[in-house]
Amino acid sequence: MPERSVVTRIAPSPTGMMHIGTARTALYNWLYARHTGGKFLLRIEDTDRERSTAEAVEVIFEGLKWLGLEPDEPPVFQVARAERHRQAADELLARGGAYRDYMTPEELEAERELARAEGRVVRSPWRDRAPNNAPDRPFVVRLKCPLDGETLIDDQVKGPVRFENRNLDDLILLRTDGTPTYNLAVVVDDHDMGVTHVIRGDDHLNNAARQTLIYQGLGWDAPVWAHLPMIHGPDGKKLSKRHGAQAVSEFADLGYLPEAMRNYLAKLGWGHGDDEIFSDAQAMAWFDVRDVVSAPARLDWDKLNHLNNHYIRQADPQRLTELVVGILKSRDWRLKSTDKAVLERTVPLVREGAKTLLDLADAVVFVLKTRPLELPEKARGLLGEETLGRLDRLRQDLSGAPAWEVPPLEARIRAFAEREGVGIGKFGPALRMVLAGGSPAPDLASALVSLGRDESLARIADALSLAR
Repeated sequence: MPERSVVTRIAPSPTGMMHIGTARTALYNWLYARHTGGKFLLRIEDTDRERSTAEAVEVIFEGLKWLGLEPDEPPVFQVARAERHRQAADELLARGGAYRDYMTPEELEAERELARAEGRVVRSPWRDRAPNNAPDRPFVVRLKCPLDGETLIDDQVKGPVRFENRNLDDLILLRTDGTPTYNLAVVVDDHDMGVTHVIRGDDHLNNAARQTLIYQGLGWDAPVWAHLPMIHGPDGKKLSKRHGAQAVSEFADLGYLPEAMRNYLAKLGWGHGDDEIFSDAQAMAWFDVRDVVSAPARLDWDKLNHLNNHYIRQADPQRLTELVVGILKSRDWRLKSTDKAVLERTVPLVREGAKTLLDLADAVVFVLKTRPLELPEKARGLLGEETLGRLDRLRQDLSGAPAWEVPPLEARIRAFAEREGVGIGKFGPALRMVLAGGSPAPDLASALVSLGRDESLARIADALSLAR
C-alpha cells in the first residue's frame, strides 16, 4: 500500500454509556494520530435505530470532551450514509463479489441445519445461479467469499492471524429491506473517511477477515489492523459492575482528573520503560500501536488513585477550586460570596493527601462551617481544664503572630510547646478538633492559614467559652 498520511478513528455506537474500554481505544487512536502527525476522526455508528438515542450520542461527545480527545473534524453519522452503503453493495454485485440470495426463512433454516450436520458454514444455493432466473420475492445481498485459500490479517498487536476462507460464511451486506449491515457500512465509511489504521478492541478481530474480503471485492486497499486486548477487573475477569466504575462519566463523578485518566489508560496495555507518570506530549512522542501488549490489562484502583493524587498536587489551584465548588454545590452546600476566596486559600494546603476530587471536597469542609461550631463528644473529652488553659495561652500567643503563613506558624506552635514544657501532642488534637469541629483537617498550621487569623482565633475563643 502506498505511503499515506495516518488517519485513525473511534467509532462508538450510541446505545448507552461510554465504556472505559472505548475511552482507551479513543486514547490510543488519538495518540497514534498525534504521534504520526495524522488525523483523529469520530464516527457515530447509529444504524441500530431502536437502541441509538440522542442522549447516548451526547454521552459520547461529553466523554471525549472531558478526556480531552476531541476529533479533528466534525463527526460522521453512519445512518446518514445508507445510500452510499447501498451503492457499494451494487458495485460489489457488478464486480461479481456479491450475489442476491432469495432463500426463504424456511429454506435458510434448513440450510443451517444441514451446514451444522456437515460441519461447514452456510452456503446459499443462489451463490452461483444466474440472476435472470430470480423469483419475485424479497432477497438479501451476500458477499461472495472465496471457497479456498486463506485471508491474512497482519495485526499490529496480535501479529499474523490467518483465517481459512472455507470457514468464512457469505455474510449479508444488505438486508431484505435494503438497509446495510455493520460490516459493509464500516468498510465503506472507513474507506471514504480515508482511515489508514483501524485500532479497536480484539472482539472485532474476526470481523477484520470479513471486512478484508469486502475491501478486496471493491478493489480498495485495506487499512492497517490493530486489535487491542480487553480490560479486565483486578481479579482478572471481564470488567463488570462488581468491579466498580465502568463508564467514563462514572470516573468523572468519582473525582478523577482527565489528565490522570489519560495517563492511566495509556498504561493499560502500553508503556514506555519504567515511566509511570508522563505528560501528553511525552505520550504522543513515545506511543506506537505496535508496542501495545496482546495480553488483557487489569484495572488497578491503587495505581489510578496514585496517579490522580499526583495530578491533583500538580493542578492549578484555581481550577481545583472551581471543581470543588461544583462538587459542594452538588451536595447542596449553600456557599457565601466570600467562600470562594477561602477555598482558593485552602485547596493548596489540603490537596496533598487527596486521592480524588471528592476527597479534596471533603478536606475543605472544615473552613465552610459557621460559628459557633458544634463540638463532638470526643472534643469535650479532650478539653480538660489543663488543655483549656493551654489553648487560651496559645490563642493569645497566636494573636501576636506577625505573619499568618504556614512556616512561621509552625515555628510559633513548636516554640509555644517548648515554653509549656510539653509535646504538641498534648494540645494538638484538641486544637484541631476546635478548629475543624470534627471534620477532616490538615496539619495545624495549614488549618490556621486556611481559616485565616480572625476565624481561627474566634473558633478557639468559642470553644473556650462553650467548654467552661
